[in-house]
Amino acid sequence: MKKTLYLVIPCYNEEPVIEETTRRLTKKLDQLIAEDRIATTSRILYVDDGSKDRTWILIEYLHKENPYVCGLKLAHNKGHQNALLAGLMYAKNICDYSVSMDADLQDDIGVIDGFIEKYNEGCHIVYGVRNSRETDTKFKKMTAIGFYKFMAKLGVDIVYNHADCRLMSNQALEALAEYKEINLFLRGLVPLIGYKNDTVYYDRNERFAGESKYPLSKMLKFAWEGVTSFSVKPLRMIASIGILIFIISFIILIVALINKILGNPVAGWTGLISSIWLLGGIQLFALGICGEYIGKIYNEVKGRPRYLGETFLKK
Repeated sequence: MKKTLYLVIPCYNEEPVIEETTRRLTKKLDQLIAEDRIATTSRILYVDDGSKDRTWILIEYLHKENPYVCGLKLAHNKGHQNALLAGLMYAKNICDYSVSMDADLQDDIGVIDGFIEKYNEGCHIVYGVRNSRETDTKFKKMTAIGFYKFMAKLGVDIVYNHADCRLMSNQALEALAEYKEINLFLRGLVPLIGYKNDTVYYDRNERFAGESKYPLSKMLKFAWEGVTSFSVKPLRMIASIGILIFIISFIILIVALINKILGNPVAGWTGLISSIWLLGGIQLFALGICGEYIGKIYNEVKGRPRYLGETFLKK
């Protein structure tokens, strides 16, 4: 018996590209069904993350015209990670396995074939990993590589050069549903599931149309979300910095006392004022990091829903 595949595609202001995306995904589903590799009940599930353009109107139109297209409209803009999770949680009750991709056609649709092969070999999770970052700007390439290295140093289990293009079986989706945190970083969360997994490599394309939804500010916020959601090392670093400053201060104190005894006291207030400003800055920085973790705890204990679905268009 052939398995039902759901393609989960989060969307935010994707009006310029969504029709072309649908055309290409439809062609891929037609091919896979013709090759008898997936069931005819396989679908494309678009998740509209509170778009401000005509994205949802086009999804409704495509739902009427295309037998594959389903749609989920979130009540508010909740961010890419929540939109993706919403689609996966809706799909897990309907599909045998899902493939998540971005709507901008940067993820190679051909990678789906490799995903299915790995799934048929018994993998519950298959990661889509970029062959290279040749299509990125020099700045983005440098910051992305730095991000993955930094996360690895902090002890976060994350797949290098993997975004959110992946296959997950129904069993893996059920396991993902057990993770209840509000602060989502799926690239770090999925590896925690621990089921049999593998990777498929692909070349990432240029964006077909529209603009990137991840400017530098959002990228930095996303990176910080990953760090603070999966590692307490920043808190331990504060203690290490405190110990280091204590040692340095103690050495300076000994030197100052020796100079005093020898009759060579240090003149002026420059050293004193500088040390006060330095310690004040470090204390504020440390308080900021502690506050970030406390804020996450505050969000988690309230137990508010991560997203609210407003409309679900199902075939």
